[in-house]
Amino acid sequence: MIWLGIETSNKPLSVAIAKDGQVLAEIVQNSNMTHSVTCMPAIEEVFRKANLQPADVDAIAVSEGPGSYTGLRIGVTIAKTLAWTLKKPLVGVSSLKVLASNAELYNGTICALFDARRKNVYAAAYCGMDLNTIIPEHHGSLEELLQQLKRDDGPIMFVGLDATKFKEDIQAVLGELAEFAPPSLHLPRASKLIELAEKEPIPPLEAIHSFVPQYHRLAEAEANWIKEQKKGQSR
Repeated sequence: MIWLGIETSNKPLSVAIAKDGQVLAEIVQNSNMTHSVTCMPAIEEVFRKANLQPADVDAIAVSEGPGSYTGLRIGVTIAKTLAWTLKKPLVGVSSLKVLASNAELYNGTICALFDARRKNVYAAAYCGMDLNTIIPEHHGSLEELLQQLKRDDGPIMFVGLDATKFKEDIQAVLGELAEFAPPSLHLPRASKLIELAEKEPIPPLEAIHSFVPQYHRLAEAEANWIKEQKKGQSR
């Protein structure tokens, strides 16, 4: 089975093609260029390197969030367009789980997190090679997350570029319990996305239309609109 994987949930970009569990081509990059400029050329490049055509793909996997609103919309829109045009099933996978899978061999809790600004994070915690969920993916304060992790009183591996931003805060609460993945594991890989998607049920083609990113919080404009609506109702 041939899979195309697309990961654009944050600043890094990764695209891969895998066939029967073997990676044929993969791009992983962390540049300042927007995904709207780089994603489609990256997809074309992995097809060229794998010597395949889009019609050869059997299924498409995409990181469904949480993460950057813009990054998620670009990746999901491209994935949905390709899936519907090619009549191939589309499978979504948590972007936090994709990142955590880089550290799946770690013997302890694996915590993947993204900076959500103002000392808030998108985060989840897993354990074992099957990435069993310890803390479900959510949006919340870094402090609450660290206190929750501290209660388990075991070693914790933090994964992701944004984990290094909060290194001092994490160590201040968790001390020696906190470990940090090496830099080579901080970027999400589309090959890992495909591995996780292969374990999920294949949805019907009709599900492509209703597929949406999982933001885990409202956009600021949407939150402000709801706030104004409530004000109007209370007058």
